[in-house]
Amino acid sequence: MDMSKFEPNSNEFASHWPYIAGLFALIAIFLSLFEIFKHMQYYNKPYLQKYIVRILWMVPIYALNSWLAMFFPQTSIYMDTLRECYEAFVIYSFMKYLFNFLQNDVDEYEILVDCKPSVPNNFPFCFFPPLPAGRKFIQFVRHAMIQYIVSRPVTTFLALIFQIFGVYCEGNFSLNYGYIYLLIINNLSQMVAMYFLVMFYQNYKRELAPMRPLGKFLSIKAVIFFSFFQGVLLSLLIKLGIITKSFIPSSTPDISTNEMSRNLQDFIICFEMLIAAIAHIFVFSHKPFIDEQRQSNPVFYSFSRIVDMTDERTDVADHFRQIGNRMKNFWPSSQQSNYTNIEVSSTAPLIPMQVRKNYGSSCEGFQKI
Repeated sequence: MDMSKFEPNSNEFASHWPYIAGLFALIAIFLSLFEIFKHMQYYNKPYLQKYIVRILWMVPIYALNSWLAMFFPQTSIYMDTLRECYEAFVIYSFMKYLFNFLQNDVDEYEILVDCKPSVPNNFPFCFFPPLPAGRKFIQFVRHAMIQYIVSRPVTTFLALIFQIFGVYCEGNFSLNYGYIYLLIINNLSQMVAMYFLVMFYQNYKRELAPMRPLGKFLSIKAVIFFSFFQGVLLSLLIKLGIITKSFIPSSTPDISTNEMSRNLQDFIICFEMLIAAIAHIFVFSHKPFIDEQRQSNPVFYSFSRIVDMTDERTDVADHFRQIGNRMKNFWPSSQQSNYTNIEVSSTAPLIPMQVRKNYGSSCEGFQKI
């Protein structure tokens, strides 16, 4: 194997961009690792902190990936595979974080869910029927998140295969290449996941208020939104010739516009990760979990709990099982059993109307996290 292609090309990257980006990335990584260590040290609420730590790992992974890609652009497609898969994992982790808070820190969670009415869709989907009430709404949100963590690794793997066979052509919107098709699939899948996450927040924002979810949600959405759509925007600017005329340094005339787009994208992500790391210190702080009366956990014990993937395997398996059950509806022999299941699962407990009106009106007594 010719290792020369993995060596930095001084002619292409003669500017100081990679070194400035490296400074941003190293500071961001240090801040994030410090916060991660503190969460593992004060690992007093595993059902929440497990997912917080997984979210915090987003900054080191994004920053290191983008910084190395500036020096080794030929390998960026392979490093991006890890980053893009982890992006879907972050959205799933945030969903589990919200669900676990409701289940463990909100009194009478089961009654709360059953009291929730149907949810009208937001614009531009307001012409669709309202989303179902109660537990069915929770299931809708859950499966919307899981479809993204399933589809994103698949499309990322396909992009890797297309790149190997030379039919991917990142930034090329021609229908003859795979980039445009995978872009559409990823965009639709991500939009579904983010839309249902917003709908969940709107429906439960009063109950979630003690854990101040808005800042947490925006810090995650901003990273995912900018890292994805700014790459699309840069590709469009290349297509229009704006980046070629304005951004290619005169000292590197041989650099391609696609390489320049990647260079800009990676530089911007390194800077954004520094901003995200600072924001995470405040929105995902370890301080609310400090309990001086409890002995600190060994870090390796906390780490073993965080890397446990049992919940992910269970959720994905249930997701495919539900898909299989839906597909059985097409067979006449299963119609009767399906109707029976629907009737049983849709039976709601008899909760007094006054309880339905007043339940969850106060969030006093919860610790703000």
